[in-house]
Amino acid sequence: MADLQYLERRRARRRVNQRSARIEIEMPIPIDVRKKPMDVKVRVTTGEGVEIAWSDGHVSRYPFDYLRDLCPCALCNDEREKNARLKASGGGGGAAVLPMFKPKVKAKGANAVGNYAIQIQFSDGHATGIYSYEHLREICPCEACGKEFRAK
Repeated sequence: MADLQYLERRRARRRVNQRSARIEIEMPIPIDVRKKPMDVKVRVTTGEGVEIAWSDGHVSRYPFDYLRDLCPCALCNDEREKNARLKASGGGGGAAVLPMFKPKVKAKGANAVGNYAIQIQFSDGHATGIYSYEHLREICPCEACGKEFRAK
């Protein structure tokens, strides 16, 4: 609540630096309080996945295979778009390995990326996806978040 009040009071200000004649603009950073994590647990050892307690009291739980399937990196996005185009054109566009024989993806490690994201190293060798907290809240697998974020 304090974050929102602070942002509402603060307006964009323009200052001209007389020495360099440079214009500096200060803009309030729009923070959606619901998307602010209060506690983040990445359970690599047990393989349980990622658990995030959000500032609005909601708790999201993400299995590692779910996160791997929704990796936000450019390579994975391109692959998903390519498969969608193939399906739309009637070409099928499936994975090379049958899903029932695909080994379950596990996490080998994880790192914090600044104060805004986490990066997970998966057992299939993939480690380029950076999962921002905003993205994680939007892909929360629970039914309530599905209605709120993905129904739009």
